[in-house]
Amino acid sequence: MTEGLQFNAWFAALERRHLANLSGPELTRALRALSSCYVERRGKLAGGAALQGEGKRAAFAAFYGPMHFLTVTEIVRGLGARDSQVDGITDLGCGTGVGGAAWALASGSRARIVGVDRSPWAISEANWTYRQLRAAGTATKGDITRFRITPSPRSAILMAYAVNEIDAETRSRLLTTLANAVRGGTRLLIVEAIALRDKPWWPEWAEVLGAEGARADEWRFETEIPAPLRELGRRAGLRLTELTARTIARV
Repeated sequence: MTEGLQFNAWFAALERRHLANLSGPELTRALRALSSCYVERRGKLAGGAALQGEGKRAAFAAFYGPMHFLTVTEIVRGLGARDSQVDGITDLGCGTGVGGAAWALASGSRARIVGVDRSPWAISEANWTYRQLRAAGTATKGDITRFRITPSPRSAILMAYAVNEIDAETRSRLLTTLANAVRGGTRLLIVEAIALRDKPWWPEWAEVLGAEGARADEWRFETEIPAPLRELGRRAGLRLTELTARTIARV
């Protein structure tokens, strides 16, 4: 099964899994509320506001999940990470598991994914995602700053749309952990939304990790976005013309 067919089958399964009990207007309202959390009430994200309620969880899984999967796939290709052979990907703050799955599938490797998240719902979704996309992986509950990482050139750490959702103290501890891992040869990919206004921490992270050989990039991809995603975004007031992101990476 090719990447495209895998994505289409997974996307169809996502719709069946999350949208069966929600009307179109209900999902649209949930997506608007979720987007508002990210833009206007970011301070509540550390407390798990993005996943409160069935509607927000459905919007997160069925809208942002595919969007993030497509974006990470393009980034892995753009960085040449598909040519990097790794045995394992540790996905810190894995959410629904799409980032680790995208990296593993886009690289064509059989790297095993270890997803780590604090949300039981996200862990369940991530394990479902791995099964649907036929990615070798397991998600487990854990503290991303206390997860044991053994530096190795054959291992990789991914944080996709996760760093900006943790508090400043936790973020500071995590930066030290990641810098030490990269210094020891571990590959790293940090993905965030492209806007900088809500990321005062970004310059420090780019500088500290840059000193260990990482690069910072901005990405804009003119990738075909599935029509159902475009339509859902349009109804929620989100204009989807391209995929965008910024990254810090050493792959």
